[in-house]
Amino acid sequence: MTFKGTMTDVKTLRRQARERIQEGAVTAGYSADQAIVLKLLNEALATEIVCVLRYRRHHFMARGIHSKGIAGEFLIHSNEEQRHADQIAERIVQLGGEPDFAPDGLTSRSHAEYVEGKSLVDMIREDLVAERIAIDSYREMIQYLGDDDPTTGQLLKGILAVEEEHADELADLLGDLPEPK
Repeated sequence: MTFKGTMTDVKTLRRQARERIQEGAVTAGYSADQAIVLKLLNEALATEIVCVLRYRRHHFMARGIHSKGIAGEFLIHSNEEQRHADQIAERIVQLGGEPDFAPDGLTSRSHAEYVEGKSLVDMIREDLVAERIAIDSYREMIQYLGDDDPTTGQLLKGILAVEEEHADELADLLGDLPEPK
């Protein structure tokens, strides 16, 4: 078997595991800037929370001939965004941080905006814009992390895949709806 670089001997791994034991998952091998990663994750958390709230509002406010199925889709997306928020909050804690759920400043920490939308088409458009922002944000975070934090990178890749699916579904819905007059 060929390795890239050298492997740490078992005795050293054991010693390092006992040092700074209170740091939990953050071991000596963690090479990312922990403060920056926690800041990025808290921004992602705020983004997901804003998306949960916007999708929930759209679920309840959807009106019109096509509204029932689309309202159901908004609810599904809201629940998936909530799962993302929970996953991100869990990772923040694993990294020794504190998830920021404070309502004050939530929209300023979020990458996506909270735009209510007046019509069903407006709502779908605003959700699609938010998904596209999330997609680019997650891509950049994943690139920033590189190999320095593979666990967070994998988490964000999984979330990114769902955000791309949401964007595709919303784009399809827009194609099926008539333009507002």
